[in-house]
Amino acid sequence: MPANVAPREAARLEALNDYRILDTDAEQSYDDITFLAAQLCDVPIALISLVDSDRQWFKSKFGLDVSETSRDVSFCAHAILGDRTLVVKDAREDDRFRDNALVCSEPNIVFYAGVPLCTPAGARLGSLCVIDRRPRELSALQIRSLETLAHQVVLQLELKRSSDQLASALQRIDVMEKLIPICSYCKGIRNDQGYWQSVEAFIKSHDNVEFSHGVCNACMAKYFPEVAPFAEGSAEEADQP
Repeated sequence: MPANVAPREAARLEALNDYRILDTDAEQSYDDITFLAAQLCDVPIALISLVDSDRQWFKSKFGLDVSETSRDVSFCAHAILGDRTLVVKDAREDDRFRDNALVCSEPNIVFYAGVPLCTPAGARLGSLCVIDRRPRELSALQIRSLETLAHQVVLQLELKRSSDQLASALQRIDVMEKLIPICSYCKGIRNDQGYWQSVEAFIKSHDNVEFSHGVCNACMAKYFPEVAPFAEGSAEEADQP
């Protein structure tokens, strides 16, 4: 039985793509987490699964060779529908999973426990899950430990995104530090393709900046002398405590 799709699925997928983590190479920081999860829960398989639009992709996998499966057979697609850890003691006796291909054939999932990977903004990207080929239960301490490790996965994702944003900002600064041709008359800026742009358009093309416009006191006095005294008076009043 494929999992239902949450009402805010489009926003969830957008959040997932913002992390730029899908299809990236294996990383030790994530592999350490799945190793610890498998050892703490005494299971043969542990995964960091990210649920894409039509697949679940494993950022890290312990005890499993495949890197992704269809979303239709994904246990983690069910896990992201709630905020709490999903525990399936015996999938063979669960109506949602008894006919699932992952239960009836390799990897022969019987036990599953998955903690949703919930971002600070509330998007559930996937899960940290542990799997066994026999029915079993986890202790309260094991579940708490698994949830703690899931929190570390989200911290790693946040760290990667912050690092990517910093690298992008530094690249934009590098562009801005280069010699920039400026028109002596209209103050337009020539971009790398040789086209002239306004200052606003040039800066916005290198950074996510919105502009508001006003008139400084010097230009007010030069171009609008009839209203300059009133504007200056308003500015002086605004400066007073």
